[in-house]
Amino acid sequence: MSSPLIIGHRGASAVAPENTLTAFRLAIEENADGVEFDVRLTKDRVPVVIHDDNLRRTGGVNGLVAELSLKELKAIDVGSWKDPAKFRNERVPTLVELFELFEGSSSTLYLEMKSEPTQREALARVCCDALSQTPLRRQVIVECFDLAGIELVKAIDAGIKTAALFEPTLRNTPLASSAKRMIDKALAVRADEIALHHRLANARSVEMAQSANLNVVVWTVDDPSWISRATSQAIKALITNNPSIMTQHR
Repeated sequence: MSSPLIIGHRGASAVAPENTLTAFRLAIEENADGVEFDVRLTKDRVPVVIHDDNLRRTGGVNGLVAELSLKELKAIDVGSWKDPAKFRNERVPTLVELFELFEGSSSTLYLEMKSEPTQREALARVCCDALSQTPLRRQVIVECFDLAGIELVKAIDAGIKTAALFEPTLRNTPLASSAKRMIDKALAVRADEIALHHRLANARSVEMAQSANLNVVVWTVDDPSWISRATSQAIKALITNNPSIMTQHR
């Protein structure tokens, strides 16, 4: 049985400012098999790597990504919030800059589209266009909670690999019924994988997804005990904030 891929959640975000080139470099130095990252559009429709829709938490600026130009966004320090002595003047990377960082590597890249309804189509088209121009295309899996975004990606380019993201929002629903509902939704948008919050990744849901020919990815886990569990269940990948700890135990 193969060990799961270890994927750095927003890079090595436990120790470096999330979604920065430094965090991505560190994840690879820590022997991660790849990284997960978030993509949004700036005011001038440039795809950039940032999780939140605003800069309050990571940049200390009350500004929306969608209302800032790339030039304005690049003027904001998104590293000092983590540790000003180590990470001052980190900047939000563009998607192209991230692809350039990983060019020539064998890393697996999970691109999460932060799809707002008003930007859904524009974001999907921009991400597909970026993938058409990078040699990393086959190493990228586009994921999204907004399954209409996944459906759009497949309509634009059926060859792009996708993952349907799910978090534990279903309540008072029988276990098998919840798993079937998620799997049916993933299959309906032609997803290749299903990315489950760790609380949803029980043995039954994993088995049902695999029976439907969906690879299973689990997020976000920092407990090394998941390595043996994922290996025994043939889970494809574990997304973690701390790839160093996880890679040391596989």
